[in-house]
Amino acid sequence: MTGETTRAKATIVAADALTRFTTDVFARAGMSQAHAALVADVLVWANLRAIDSHGVIRAPRYVYWMSTGEINPTPAITVRTDTPAAVVIDADRAAGPIAMTTAMTAAVGKAREVGVGLALVRGTTHTAALGYYTLTAAQEGMAAIALAGSGPNMVYHGARAAGVSTAPISIAVPGGDGGPLVFDMGTGVIAAGRLLQARRTGQPIPEGAALDRSGNPTTDPKAAETPLPLGGPKGSGLSLMIECITSLVVSNAVLAEALEGTPLGRRHRQNGLALAIDVARFGDPVAFRGEVDRLVTALKALPRERNDVEILMPGERRRRAQERRTRDGIPLPRTLVDELRAVAERLGVPMFPQRNPA
Repeated sequence: MTGETTRAKATIVAADALTRFTTDVFARAGMSQAHAALVADVLVWANLRAIDSHGVIRAPRYVYWMSTGEINPTPAITVRTDTPAAVVIDADRAAGPIAMTTAMTAAVGKAREVGVGLALVRGTTHTAALGYYTLTAAQEGMAAIALAGSGPNMVYHGARAAGVSTAPISIAVPGGDGGPLVFDMGTGVIAAGRLLQARRTGQPIPEGAALDRSGNPTTDPKAAETPLPLGGPKGSGLSLMIECITSLVVSNAVLAEALEGTPLGRRHRQNGLALAIDVARFGDPVAFRGEVDRLVTALKALPRERNDVEILMPGERRRRAQERRTRDGIPLPRTLVDELRAVAERLGVPMFPQRNPA
């Protein structure tokens, strides 16, 4: 769902105004000003890049989770294990952007010292758009990987019900003239957040993307509940292995607890992984960036499927969206604006100014 397709039915908001508003909401809900600003920045960054499923659409849920204790607004983040190349971070149910930023910062610091840094996050909440963290590392000269494991919200191949999560993965590397390459995907045909977004806009979802409550295929956004795995056994298998790496390694199982219906399994929980590789430890970083540009140029020179099809690199479409939305504003569905207004009124936060409401 792009800004072009939703703009006519949307309220347009400037990015800086939306960031201030979201920061105020989280601060009023109980976060420190610094944490509120960081979480708001991560969400609005996703909106700027047209990853609306991970943008401020998540803010009302974050506020609700803070009120119920699912998100700890004042976490005591601690280090459980610390080695020269790796760290395990206990997030104390911190908001995902706080925990994952802490993790990627730690991974980059380790990589500066020994070449490669790994940070595992135990016990966080919704990690938001992982590309934010890998891009930050790539801008510091790192190749980076981020993973997140969460509760079952996606069909396991061969089943008719949720068994694994739409576990996301992001990989980024420094680039040359075109900037970093940033790959960011979930393991589902459609992200769970996209289903949430579709319910608000009423836009049909693609065939073969989701099942309804009874386990039947549907394109009705109001009936769709469970995404199908991307590539069938490939997507569900990848999600399963992400759970093993992010959750079981830190002795904080998520999927099995939820599938067995234990009290712990009924809570919202996530675990994460951040990996950084200092490319300067293994070669000339300038040459690395040059080789990235060389590869991009070679790929773009390939014969195109059709004359009207452009060969795009990972993150290229998102970067263009960010330039466009920074200039023209972020389109928000009116149903979301109404929901944000209700949260703002409850917390006593002034609503953001709106541009060109259609």
